[in-house]
Amino acid sequence: MRMARHGVRRLLALTCALAAGSASAHPSAIDPVVGTWLVQQPAAPFPLHLYVFNADHTMQQANPDAGDPRTSDSDGKGAWRRNGGKVSGKWVEIMADRLTHKLVGRGEFTYVVDVTRDHLTGTGMFLGYDVDGKVIAGPFDAPFTGTRVTAP
Repeated sequence: MRMARHGVRRLLALTCALAAGSASAHPSAIDPVVGTWLVQQPAAPFPLHLYVFNADHTMQQANPDAGDPRTSDSDGKGAWRRNGGKVSGKWVEIMADRLTHKLVGRGEFTYVVDVTRDHLTGTGMFLGYDVDGKVIAGPFDAPFTGTRVTAP
């Protein structure tokens, strides 16, 4: 019995060591854009946004719903990819009329981002589409900057 417990302890120690070794090896493989960012977009109807870049190459964008008095459009979802030293991607938001609560179209924001440690700079272009897919707004160029949100 004592021998069996010793073997289990050795196996547990080996498993923990392997897990710790693989955990420490992977963070360097995570793209520097992955994380949560407080983004300043001065040209946007509401200039402050949150961007979240996920390791699976999806992303989310959010800003307060107060930016547009006619439509509700505060939440976007999208995708990104690494192109050499830059990150490019697009997020899409669905727009609804505030009075009728009906679909009025969508907005699409394409962007290119440079990341340096906990800061990002980017350029983007916004296009608005009606329910039939016809461009009704833009293109609007929108430079932006951001800082990484970190835990205290």
